[in-house]
Formats: sequence, structure tokens, C-alpha cells
Amino acid sequence: MIATAVRHRRTKPRRTRPRRLARRRIETQFRTLVSPHQLNTRRGRTIYWIVLVGMVVAFTAIFMFPLYWMVTGALKAPEELDQIPPTLVPQDPSFDAYIEAWNLLDLGLLLKNTAIYAVGAWLFTLAVDVSAAFALSKLRPMFGKLITGMMLATLMIPPMVLMLPLFVTIVDLDLLNSPWAIWLPAAANGFNIFLLKRFFDSIPRELIEAAEMDGASPARILWSIVLPVSRPILGVVSIFTVVAVWKDFLYPLLVLPDTDSMTVSVAINSLSQTMPTNALTAALVIASIPTIVIFLFFQRHIMAGLTAGSLKG
Repeated sequence: MIATAVRHRRTKPRRTRPRRLARRRIETQFRTLVSPHQLNTRRGRTIYWIVLVGMVVAFTAIFMFPLYWMVTGALKAPEELDQIPPTLVPQDPSFDAYIEAWNLLDLGLLLKNTAIYAVGAWLFTLAVDVSAAFALSKLRPMFGKLITGMMLATLMIPPMVLMLPLFVTIVDLDLLNSPWAIWLPAAANGFNIFLLKRFFDSIPRELIEAAEMDGASPARILWSIVLPVSRPILGVVSIFTVVAVWKDFLYPLLVLPDTDSMTVSVAINSLSQTMPTNALTAALVIASIPTIVIFLFFQRHIMAGLTAGSLKG
């Protein structure tokens, strides 16, 4: 009986310990800046919505103001645009600056050139980077991990360091003023390969093995199984590639010196000294429209593709 009583006394605290832990979890679950009880009150809900709406409006205004200033600046006369203090709203808005910028810079040709470079870089990027990422992820070649590590190591090299060797290579291959000078370097992108490989790693191995048992070749597996489920990450890589080519300035300035083959960003900078301020601002607005439209249409794919493949389970 004494042994039974001692055993009962020893096991009693163990029974109450989970209850104490559960009580502590309940107590610490709502230790926040504003408790749920305060939010359920009328005063708490009012303060919450005032703070939330105020923060959203403030951050939206901060991020949208440069775009608003650029668009409205092109509607002003050069004297009004240069005056101090500046005016937030155009006094006499006019679209003449947009017409002048379109005619002076021949923006139609420049936008066409830039679109050709961007579309070609996009096609080469998908062809090369998707194939490389699929091989590293699913085919698992010899020294695959070493190749992946070396590829990731290239991301640590500043782009300015690679500019001179790349330019010398383009000159030696006689690719100046050629679209190939933009397309080929854009295809070798370690960051895009890394994103694609991380997504391909999340695809179940059982799907690949089932296709291999049915006699499907690696090319067939890539086309029929991997690519249909990889639309989010393909959208992200596509957006990154097109926007990078569209906004790039220094590299096209080196490899596309001819006026007829310039991109829109290089041409605007080259002729900025001879143009009125409002016409220059209008040219910048026109050059920004395609990338803004692309982002608005595909912004969901950006977040979906960046988070897809990051977690397994």
C-alpha cells in the first residue's frame, strides 16, 4: 500500500502537467499588441480600420506619386515643368508633348526594336533555361550538384565585372548591332535556372517514373508532364526576362551603337539633351507603358511562381 501511494503521488503531477501547458498556450495565444477582445469592441474596430486605411493610402500614395508626377509632367508646358515650387496639377494640360516625343524620337521604330529583342530573349531563355533546369532536377547527370553550385556561384559576381568580357566576346563574334547580341547572353541566366529547378524539384518523382515505364523519352516527359504543371514559374521567368531586356541600358548602349538598332531606353538617353523637358518626360511615359501593362496582367503569376515549389509536403 505504501508503494502504491508513492507511485500514485509521483504520477499525479504528470497528469496535471498537460493541463498547465494547455492553459499557458491559451494565455499566450492572444498576447499581441491589440487583443481580440479589444478588436471586438466598437472603439477597437474603428481604430483598427482607421489605421489600416491610413497606412494603405499612405503607402499607395508614396509608390504611385513618381508615376503620377511623370504622367502629369508630360501634360505641362516646359516653363511650368521647370518652375519652382512645382505645381501638382497641370494648369493647362496638353498632349502635344506626347505627339512631339513620338515624332522626334521615332518611338514606333524604337518600341519595335525593343519588342523584337525582348521576345527573342524570352524564347531563347525558355528553350535553354528550362532544358538546363529539367536536366539538373530530373535527369540528374554526373556532377550535377557541382554544376548547380558553380551556376549559383555566378550569381555572386557583379554584372559590371562581366560587362567587358561579354563585350569583347560580342565584338570577336561580329555580333554588334545584331539581335543575337541581346538574345544569347539573356539565355544564360543562372537565377532563372535556379527558380525553374526549385519548381521542378517539387514535382513528384512518381509522375516521371510512370511516364518512363510507359516508354516516354525525356523530351516527351518535359513537354507533356513537366511544362503543363509549370505555368506559374514559366510566367515568372517570362516576366523577368522581358522586363530585364526592356529596361536594360548599359549593355544595349555598348552592343547596339547604330541608331536604327537602338532600344528605346538608349535612344531616349542619347537624344535627351536636344529635347524639351516635357517631351522627354512624355517619351519616358510611353516607354514605360508596355512593362506596366505586362505587370498588371501577370502580377498573380509573379507571386504564385515565386512561392510555388518552395515548400514540399
